Amino acid sequence: MSDYPFLPDSLMALLRQVDTPTVCNAIEVVYGKRGFDRFTRGTMQHSNPAARPIVGLARTAKIAGLEPPKESATIIRARRMDYFRSMAAGLSPTAAVIEDLDYPNCIAGWWGEVQVAVHRGLGLAGALTNGVMRDLDALDDEFPVLAGSIGVSHGFVHVVEIGTPVDILGLRVVQGELIHADRHGALVIPSEITLQLEQAIASVVASEETILGPARAADFTIEKLEHAWSEFEQRRT
Repeated sequence: MSDYPFLPDSLMALLRQVDTPTVCNAIEVVYGKRGFDRFTRGTMQHSNPAARPIVGLARTAKIAGLEPPKESATIIRARRMDYFRSMAAGLSPTAAVIEDLDYPNCIAGWWGEVQVAVHRGLGLAGALTNGVMRDLDALDDEFPVLAGSIGVSHGFVHVVEIGTPVDILGLRVVQGELIHADRHGALVIPSEITLQLEQAIASVVASEETILGPARAADFTIEKLEHAWSEFEQRRT
């Protein structure tokens, strides 16, 4: 069950329009201080950098593929179908958040043409993984994938766990948590601040405009920067 009983349509629409760094800044505005740290570390690979952000309640699982599974083929097949049932469940919108247990030596390209088509068909908004994606020329542009790497093989890929907490490049995600992800990385939006987030995003945008407006004007000078930066310092977190 999600810890987000109420997600306003206006907030969800806004989250699909702004980038993940803006959301990260806005979360700190809500808290009134810097130091929010529930985000991925390092550089990730994006299947379609121009795509809208991935915004959804996490449907989690763990996979592996470097070595053959030790369980029987019958168990592995049954668990895979249980995985798909789990991905299709949950309050909408949802997003797949999949940990590859072989990290940092992942080889299993779970996110290819077939899995992207299946997950989009099941209604998910996109996928976040520390693992591998492939078939880049055949992936659906409307289903963005943010992955740890790009590869060619599917290895011995199999589902290991379903619905358990996962770790994606330093970001711990529990099933049902709201994630926001784009080409910069991903973060979890804490449930206790969602109702304050719209105003905080507006505050971040307005604060940055105190610098961006003058800086992009033809008559920008160091004197105007000094004045604008003073205002910016007073407004930002």
